[in-house]
Amino acid sequence: MRLRCRGVLFDNDGVLVDSHRQVAEAWAEIARLHKLDVERLLIDLVGVRAYDTLSRYLPHHEAEQAVIVLERLEVETAMATEAVAGATDLLNRLPVDRYAIVTSASRRLAEARWAGAGIPVPPVVVTADDVSRGKPHPEPFLTGAAGLGVNASECLIFEDSPSGGRAAVAAGATVIAVGDQRWDVEPTARIPDLTSVTVDTVGAADSPGRPGDVVLELQH
Repeated sequence: MRLRCRGVLFDNDGVLVDSHRQVAEAWAEIARLHKLDVERLLIDLVGVRAYDTLSRYLPHHEAEQAVIVLERLEVETAMATEAVAGATDLLNRLPVDRYAIVTSASRRLAEARWAGAGIPVPPVVVTADDVSRGKPHPEPFLTGAAGLGVNASECLIFEDSPSGGRAAVAAGATVIAVGDQRWDVEPTARIPDLTSVTVDTVGAADSPGRPGDVVLELQH
């Protein structure tokens, strides 16, 4: 499958970096401290800002304090974060002005995980700190597309979570699901990881398109 786009938006955790173990350990500690069901939390938190998850179970002030503790726990272990297979190579092949990272993590935590995983960071980054409404609302992806100077409908979005998938569809983008989580919206394609993606910037005679277009080829 070959897909042409003006911009590429990547979710972070589960798409570019593998932080599953650190996330599970930190949230288990939060669940212990606040006497919450950790299994329920681990389902609800995927792809969603930490405060948006915790505020469903805790009063506002308590949820805010829990987010502070959670971020500290996750930052402390961020250097153990690893890149998802194919992520670093793919980002290095993309024009730096044609892609953005859109994450539900705070900027402090995201930067710590990128450093741990060795992920190249583009000029355009959208974190939980940059939006008033997080995924599944489309605002994060609309903000990322605007940062690239394109419409979200011209973008290709890589996501792993159901909430992120809903946000990407609501933004009007073409959506590629990474991994095997079940969604309640239908992605254009599903791939196991980013080793399935190759890049061809448009410009060759056999690939006519506007300057700046990017063509990605998916094996799925």
